[in-house]
Amino acid sequence: MAGPTTSRRTGTGATYPDTVVAPEEVRAFEAQRARLFAIAYRLLGSASEAEDAVQDTYLRWDGADRAGVREPAAWLTRVLTNLCLTRLTSARARRETYVGPWLPEPVLTAGAGADALGPLDTAEQRDSVSMAFLLLLERLTPPERAVFVLREAFGHSHREIAAILDVTESASQQLHHRARQHVADGRPRFEPSPAERTRVARRFLAAARGGDLAALEELLAADAVSWADGGGRVTAARLPVRGAAKVARYLGWLSGEVTGVEVVETEVNGQPGVAVLMDGALGLIVVLEIADGRVGTVRLTVNPDKLGFAAAQLGVSGITAEGVRNWSAARLR
Repeated sequence: MAGPTTSRRTGTGATYPDTVVAPEEVRAFEAQRARLFAIAYRLLGSASEAEDAVQDTYLRWDGADRAGVREPAAWLTRVLTNLCLTRLTSARARRETYVGPWLPEPVLTAGAGADALGPLDTAEQRDSVSMAFLLLLERLTPPERAVFVLREAFGHSHREIAAILDVTESASQQLHHRARQHVADGRPRFEPSPAERTRVARRFLAAARGGDLAALEELLAADAVSWADGGGRVTAARLPVRGAAKVARYLGWLSGEVTGVEVVETEVNGQPGVAVLMDGALGLIVVLEIADGRVGTVRLTVNPDKLGFAAAQLGVSGITAEGVRNWSAARLR
């Protein structure tokens, strides 16, 4: 008698036994799926919305007349990009009423999540997914953002971009020029090396976990600022906390003296960060932005709706809004 068969999920929602070869159209889509997610995430700043956009792209692929599709990768990129442009327009309206600071949805880029956003081998590639950079992209119009991402992060020619967006090559070039100007205005002039980032981040984490506020303050830039994204779902600072002394005190809850807190050093969006587990569930993500040997910006994602992707990467559950309120609201005010 034949042994039992196991199944695998393709990522499109379909499941096939391991002994069965997935249909050709599914294989063609799966060959592009990781790249499509990486594009969608950079366009939307949200892992959950990027997954939805990729799934919607598959549904259109599944219902398309593929006999006339000469290049599946180009077809899929065009459909995905235009779906993301529609989502960006509605997202802008939602963010106008968002409670408190809005931060991109964090994605772990170390360990099991190392390839979640595509290759991050160069400084430019890592910068293209950093929270600071994704926030800069929020300054752009949706078409500018699409052109910039496709050109800068994925190397598409203006001819290819023009076909994707249904514009002229000249229009693509103009959009790219404007986008580069907007982004350049907000970029730091000097970036620390990966080794320096790691060194400072580990010293910072040791001071925070040891409850050494003096050492923590010393590792913060004088004009350090901390942003917390609670989205109105949990208690979090709705205004930035500014100044080294105030930020150090604000992060005092990271101390090892707090029962039930487990701090996992990791990498988030290509930057040093930590995942904070509260009684085993992911409660928040902290990202550190480092310059000149000190931490200049601390970004905390506390909104439970934005932690699902990272929780799945860690293999844990995400804490609920009620759990956060009951467990740690006082520490995040």
